[in-house]
Order: sequence, then C-alpha cells, then structure tokens
Amino acid sequence: MAVHPEVAAYRAARTAAGTPPLYAQTLAEARAADLAAIRAGSGAVEPVSEVRDERIPGPAGDLPLRVYRPAGSGPLPTVLYFFGGGWTLGSIDTADGICRRLANAVPCQVITVGYRLAPEHPFPAAVHDCHAATSWIARHAEELGVDPTRLAVGGDSAGGNLAAAVTLLSRTDGPPLAAQLLVYPNTDQSGEPAGDDDPALFNSRSVAWYRTHYFSDPAHAKDPLASPLLADDLSGLPPALVITAELDPLRAEGQRYAERLRDAGVSTRLEHYPGMIHGFFAMPGTFTDGRRAQGSAAAFLRERFGLPSGPGDAGELVEPAPPPTTYSPPSSPLAGPGSGDG
Repeated sequence: MAVHPEVAAYRAARTAAGTPPLYAQTLAEARAADLAAIRAGSGAVEPVSEVRDERIPGPAGDLPLRVYRPAGSGPLPTVLYFFGGGWTLGSIDTADGICRRLANAVPCQVITVGYRLAPEHPFPAAVHDCHAATSWIARHAEELGVDPTRLAVGGDSAGGNLAAAVTLLSRTDGPPLAAQLLVYPNTDQSGEPAGDDDPALFNSRSVAWYRTHYFSDPAHAKDPLASPLLADDLSGLPPALVITAELDPLRAEGQRYAERLRDAGVSTRLEHYPGMIHGFFAMPGTFTDGRRAQGSAAAFLRERFGLPSGPGDAGELVEPAPPPTTYSPPSSPLAGPGSGDG
C-alpha cells in the first residue's frame, strides 16, 4: 500500500498544524472545521451560468435547494447531489465546488438538497428528505427546467449512502432514475469498517463517531435504507458509478456494493484510486486524483444522459482515460451491458 505523495504532504501539513480530528471536537466546532477544510481544498470557484437558491416542501418543513444551471435553454438532464458529512455535518454549501464542476463539465443541471442533520434529526430523516426532494423535483420538472427522463442522483460518503437509499425507494415509489453516482459511499453500517485506516485523517473512529450521531437506535444500522448492502434485492436499480479510495475505511463496503449491483444485473462501473484518502473527490484543489475522479463522474453522467462525449466545459477536469500511473482501475472492471470527510 503506497501513500500518494499529495496525501503524504496533506497529512504532514495537518500534523504540523496540530489539526485535531473532527471526532475530538464539539459538534459546533466540527461543523465549522469540516466546511473550512472542504473550501480550502476545493480549488478556485468555477463560474456557472446560473446559481439560485430555492425552498420546497419536505416531510417536516421546507427544504433548501441550490440549483446550478449551465448555459442553455429548455429542459436539461439533472443530477440531485447529496453532500457528505456523516449525516451530521455539512450544508448545501459543502458540495458547491463539486456541483459547479459537474454542471459545466457534463453539462447538466445540478441540484443539491439541504437535508436535515443528525443528531437533531436522526435516521431516517435525511433519507426521507432526499427522496421527497427527488420526487418533488420530478413532479415539478417543467417549472425547474428538468428533463424528467434524465434524472440522476449522486453524492459522496454519507451523500453516496443517501443516493443509494433513494434509488431503493425510487424503485418502488418512483421517480424513475437514469443513474446513480456513489463516491466512497457508506453501504454497511452493521459492522466494523473493513478498509484501511489513516490515523491522522478519516478512520474507523471517525466512522463510529458519525454513527453515534446518526442512529438513535443502533438496531437501525441493519435497515437497508441505512445499509444498502444489506438489501435483499438490488435488481432494477439505475446504472451506477462507484468510486473508492485505497486509504479509506469504507473502501471494502463500496467495492462489495459495486459487486452486488453487478451480480443483480445492474450496469456498474467501479473505479478505485490507489494511495488516495476518503474525501479526495471533494478536494480537487489539493489532490490531482480529485480532479480526475470528478472528470470521470462527468463522463459517466454524459454517457447515461446520452450526451456527446468530450471533456465538457470545465478545463480543470481531466478525462479518466488514458489513466496516469497513479490511477489504476480494477483488473476486471465491474461493467454491465452499456456501461462504459464523512
């Protein structure tokens, strides 16, 4: 297991600065520190043709949305992106950089949802908020400029977990979804993480800290909406791109979820980034592989939306092929027919 030089430099800088892990801080301190770290690592703010905030009705009150719309008129393919933060940290500001880059690079409309956070609102509040928002947006597609036949969900970490849960609900309750983008997702909350820890960064203790906030009852961890890997049946779900990082305690469960999707007949692509840490996707200003992974996500969405292939409109993004020496896809990619912190 080789640590990427950029990860080594990032870890050394945090150690030298005496930056405490989030689980050693108060909840208020962790929420502020998490957003600050993401902003510091996300790189330059990329202009988008239109960015606006909306509010829609949710299961327990209004939900904030942020809409990122590239240039163009008429209904656009749309991704609902759920931010990460262990269901405890984060806001619609957290994924701002990701949403801007995807909007330009696909190009497509991107909408992020301000779901309720734990511990104030434990499981399954966030799941129901995200599915309610997805359903509302599909029903109001015309007024939002959404092409309802090209609606996808995605997210990183806890956001990836929520995206996977939304696909399970949407399979029976709608709306139909064109794709799911799962970036180092939590998929099994019922046991100990099986991936590799990084003591200085996101590790098994971090995972446990988030779980104590998310679950008011530990038994909820076995619910498939909390642990999609435990669902009896994954057939009929939308095509997936699953992204994992080597130095991530969630790596193994992300890979197992990709395997189960493939085994259920779901068109699935698994991309693994050696030497990378949990959170790298959200930090393209710090990690070159973060830019690559965002470029790969854009290429996947272009494919699923039936858009022309190409680098998109965001010059900072890099296409995933040919891969550099620091990125090696699995020797046997998980691909079905037609598939190409916290």
